[in-house]
Amino acid sequence: MIVKEISKMLHKDEDFKAYIKGLQKSAGQLIHGLTDSQQSYWIGATAHKTQKPLVIITETVADAKNMMFDLLNFFGEGEVDYLPPREILLHGLFARSHELSEERMKVLSRIVNGELNCLVLPIETLTQKMIPIEIFGKSQINIKVGDTYPHYELSNKLIYLGYERVDLVQGSAQFSIRGDIFDIYPLNQGNPIRIEFFDDQIETMRYFDAVSQRSKGHLQSFYIHPAKELLADKETRERAIKRLTLYGEEYIQRLARKGKRNAARKLKDLVDEWLSYLKNDLWSADMDKLQPFFYENQVSIIDYFKKGSLIFVSEPIRVIETLRRTEEERLTNLTELLGLGKALPELKDTEYSSQEIMEFFKSQNVTYLSALPREIPQTELVNILSFTGKSVPPFHGKINLLLDEYKAWKKRGYTVALTVSSNERAVRLKEYLWKEKIEIPFIKNITSVDEINQKSFIAIGNFGKGFEIPSIKLVVVSDEELFGRKKLTKVLRTFKDGAKIGHHGELKVGDFVVHVQHGIGKYLGIEHLRIGGVFRDYLNIQYAGQDKLYVPTDQVELIQKYVGAEGHRPKLHKLGGTDWQKVKTRVKESVREMAKQLLELYATRESVEGYTFPPDDNLQELFEDSFPYSETPDQLKAIKDTKMDMQKKKPMDRLICGDVGYGKTEIALRAAFKAVMDSKQVAVLVPTTVLAQQHYQTFTERFADFPVVIDTLSRFRTAKEQRGVVEGTEKGLVDIVIGTHRLLSGDIKFKNLGLLVVDEEQRFGVSHKEKIKQIRKNVDVLTLTATPIPRTMHMALAGVRDMSVIETPPEDRYPVQTYVIEYSDNLVRDAIRKELDRGGQVYYIHNKIEDILKVKLHLGKMVPEASIGVAHGRMKEDELEQVMLDFIEGNHHVLLCTTIVENGLDISNVNTLIVDEADKLGLSQLYQIRGRVGRTNRIAYAYFTYKKNKILNQQAEKRLGAIREFTEFGSGFKIAKRDLEIRGAGNILGPEQHGHMIAIGFDLYCRLLEDSVRQLKGERQHENLQETLEMEVNVSAYVSNKYVPDSSQIMDVYQNLGNCESLEEVKSIEESLIDRYGEMPVESNNLITLTRIKVIAKKFKVIKIKHVGDEIEIAFAPDFIIKGEKLFELAKGMDRRLTFSGAKGLMIKLRTSKLSQKQILDFLENIFLKLAALEGNH
Repeated sequence: MIVKEISKMLHKDEDFKAYIKGLQKSAGQLIHGLTDSQQSYWIGATAHKTQKPLVIITETVADAKNMMFDLLNFFGEGEVDYLPPREILLHGLFARSHELSEERMKVLSRIVNGELNCLVLPIETLTQKMIPIEIFGKSQINIKVGDTYPHYELSNKLIYLGYERVDLVQGSAQFSIRGDIFDIYPLNQGNPIRIEFFDDQIETMRYFDAVSQRSKGHLQSFYIHPAKELLADKETRERAIKRLTLYGEEYIQRLARKGKRNAARKLKDLVDEWLSYLKNDLWSADMDKLQPFFYENQVSIIDYFKKGSLIFVSEPIRVIETLRRTEEERLTNLTELLGLGKALPELKDTEYSSQEIMEFFKSQNVTYLSALPREIPQTELVNILSFTGKSVPPFHGKINLLLDEYKAWKKRGYTVALTVSSNERAVRLKEYLWKEKIEIPFIKNITSVDEINQKSFIAIGNFGKGFEIPSIKLVVVSDEELFGRKKLTKVLRTFKDGAKIGHHGELKVGDFVVHVQHGIGKYLGIEHLRIGGVFRDYLNIQYAGQDKLYVPTDQVELIQKYVGAEGHRPKLHKLGGTDWQKVKTRVKESVREMAKQLLELYATRESVEGYTFPPDDNLQELFEDSFPYSETPDQLKAIKDTKMDMQKKKPMDRLICGDVGYGKTEIALRAAFKAVMDSKQVAVLVPTTVLAQQHYQTFTERFADFPVVIDTLSRFRTAKEQRGVVEGTEKGLVDIVIGTHRLLSGDIKFKNLGLLVVDEEQRFGVSHKEKIKQIRKNVDVLTLTATPIPRTMHMALAGVRDMSVIETPPEDRYPVQTYVIEYSDNLVRDAIRKELDRGGQVYYIHNKIEDILKVKLHLGKMVPEASIGVAHGRMKEDELEQVMLDFIEGNHHVLLCTTIVENGLDISNVNTLIVDEADKLGLSQLYQIRGRVGRTNRIAYAYFTYKKNKILNQQAEKRLGAIREFTEFGSGFKIAKRDLEIRGAGNILGPEQHGHMIAIGFDLYCRLLEDSVRQLKGERQHENLQETLEMEVNVSAYVSNKYVPDSSQIMDVYQNLGNCESLEEVKSIEESLIDRYGEMPVESNNLITLTRIKVIAKKFKVIKIKHVGDEIEIAFAPDFIIKGEKLFELAKGMDRRLTFSGAKGLMIKLRTSKLSQKQILDFLENIFLKLAALEGNH
């Protein structure tokens, strides 16, 4: 990388030479005058000169991340990383999410394996004590093809390392065992791995996809590193039990002697709980803080890293102040918990004291980098250097400003490096400069630094900020100065890519199901029955009055899981009753009518002529390039589709669906820019003043470097200001106007309106919707909605509504670190202060309006320095909006509110969420509320609190368990998401249709809707909503629980086979089963063959394949016609076993006497394969 070579220019500087000489002495050095990327430049130059490993210490996690991004410019791929601090909470922790700890474990593993040459640490990470490095190092497992490894031994070792045994491996740090097949998802691998044993010897290893479970490529070896930090074998655990018992008893007695009997009782219960876990070899989220009881000889992270490393401290005064403040807060917190009987004194030994850290700095040859000359306490310095580094002025796309500076730099004989984050930006910048008659080359490689001395060039680099070093006549200009925003590129270490919105179709015993013909029942499980001498599996479904229906598994497509609103319990239908048919008929008619209206509306718009926008130009590219994030594939497709719509003759009417923060606004911004650049006006219509203000801020920020006039129209503008906006809009002086329903007033006239953007249309009233409908007729309209809709609904509406669904979350967004934790004032105070210390804001959710002001008073006493705003649904609209605006503008640190925060607020500075009595809220509410934080690349925290001593009712306890599952494994997420999707579908189609979805279940509703649309368009309908193929063949065909041990996975197999519409799909499932479970037993092979027969039979309109005595009757639909000579050909080679009749449609009879089960299936399959060949239907 060419930027690496730039660092060598500093080697000629006299001050730098003096600094390198000073490194040979045993005391520290201070270099002041360097800020931001200037510091990383100095560090990069030092790395190249000394060839030594480096450790850099920063004040905060954000500083560490920024430093790491900068240092990536100077190191090879995979050589630099940062280690976030370990989250150790002294409070009673019930559950926590694993993303951050998993990322930390990955970095620790790379450190132990010597892969890093540069490690960046926030000071908090340095203070934390770790288990001895030899324990961590010895714990890695190396696995190779040909190795012998007894199953129980590998299983026990994985559990010791913190891996969880599951039925189906879907996430990191999980493993499963199925006979001789071992699935493992190591933390350090991008995909899980399937190991196939022959006895105890590893025969093959291959990667597989965690979603499809299909293998995809072989490997010969890999290693597994620990998934948790506190590793404890039997001996270590016994030591912890012994010490915990001893110190616990001592402190319990001390509390009792002080008369704190209640605290002593609480502590005894707590210690007993910990001991119970340890004695039973169990683990809980609360264990990490007990590390001092396991290991007396704890070490520092520096002991894990390479010996002889150079140590840098960035902004030492700030680092020391943070070190002392956090130590004081932690000790205060621990003291309070000790008095309450909720901690032991030894828990303070999880961290080094500030004094120990200062002593450590004194013992090392530390380089301190500071913007200002500051005296560093308790530090002897051998060298203090004043070095001049300057920042670069911002140009933000204004080429004329850049040219003026450029000419001045060239006049002074400077080397000028214009660094950009991608090849696309480099090529574009080169073209811009070329148009201005300035020829600057884009250089990718050089052999010597002399090649660029006093030259100007464009290069790939990713600096946070540009800088000028006058002493060596170097200036580096970054994305930040050139384009106004740095393009965030993917780092070598990423959090898991966002998973697409999934569907929660798997059936569990007790779930409600919908049978197309019989209605809603309760699924009781799979029953293995012997009927007519053969074994088959049947789904046992209970209906009203204890009636039961046994559904053959080959008819599984007639059944879907009932999905309604969260918490809604549907009424069971009566077998043979008429209620279900009535409900289904009513919904069918309503859906058909709605589909008809949608089709008519769509056809009308197709015939209207609108304005045709031109293709993109250079300005559009420049605007889009200033977007600081990498677009997701969904987002790119939505942008492309929107712009293509705008370039067509007919008026655009596109709906963009996607969760808050998935990038819908960016699509609107690009469409608005396209419209304005073609001299058209844009109206952005939003339901609330708060949203108007938020959009106004976003639009003005993104359009800052372009000559675009943006204004707002809402109740918060004075009458005079409103008149000015109205007049400017009418005269065409305002390009983009953002407003509430005030925009729909009669006095608003546009000179040349080209685009209307409607945000959350479902939140407008009927009269406003009518006005929107009028505007829609000949103006391009882009509608945004934050409630997600499922893929099935999207497909059902295809062809009647132009729609883009964004279902992939942004990559590299930091996960929300979630805790399910016992409420305590200490916890709340710590969480709020921690967020305030990093300049952020907090949501505090208290869902009882009656005592919300009492909670405000209480929070005010706990955190007097915080300004607290209160918001709830009973406030007057203008009052509520004022509080929200004050919070958005940073006038309040904490927003204490009810769950109204669910509704689409997007404030990137809010990154801590505290939910009071989370056990009283539904999962979908919690999921949506949690989505309000974590909107940036800053780590966000969510605390779901509950009152431990309160007696929870059964439902609340169940909900708390679900929250725990949701937090630790993300599985409840699917349920929550599904509830939101139904709400989203209701928002799009209206309240009446939402009621129909609840009445018959969401999946059946979507299928009815899709069928209505297909029918009205003259296309083929779903077969399984019509008469299904009845199939009864006396052959044992089922999935054995010895072959597939987990019942929910067996159900998955039946559902997947039931949905097959082609032989390729059947083949794929067969291969997947062999891949996952090994060779199939006979009965499973029979099931696959029957499915193949069924798939082909459906193509020939077969309505029945049924064993009657010694014959199988194959009945075709009356409209199936085949010539007699073809039937004659079909009978050939069938051992005279076929007879034909045709009174009510063709009937083929196959005589099965003296045939084995396999022969019966072979004959049946041959009939249909031959029929396909004769009909030319291969």
